[in-house]
Amino acid sequence: MQRLFSTFANGWPGVGLLLQRILTGTMLVLCAIFRLTNTSVSTSMLPQMIGAGAGLLLVIGLWTPLVGTLIAILELWMAWTEVGDPSIPIMLATLGGTAAMIGPGAWSIDARLFGRKHIAT
Repeated sequence: MQRLFSTFANGWPGVGLLLQRILTGTMLVLCAIFRLTNTSVSTSMLPQMIGAGAGLLLVIGLWTPLVGTLIAILELWMAWTEVGDPSIPIMLATLGGTAAMIGPGAWSIDARLFGRKHIAT
């Protein structure tokens, strides 16, 4: 399972990854809430709802490579298919893709579950 994660960065790089995960996840949830409050519920909101769930998983740092890839694909799909300014979905796709490539960082559930273990002898 460790092959999925490129790094569990600690220190300042780990803080940077944590802030990136929090920003991306929060923006995904806020975009979904904005979409849900401004229109009636329909199947066209399914990508935003999936994105909000993926954003919550990203914030806590669970399954980061898979979730980041899902976010990138969903946001690129929304940028391509929805009418309007595609800058926010493109930004979120980029942040999701970089989270998938870089890894979750030391302050994540992934690091606790799949990180290197210290064996005391």
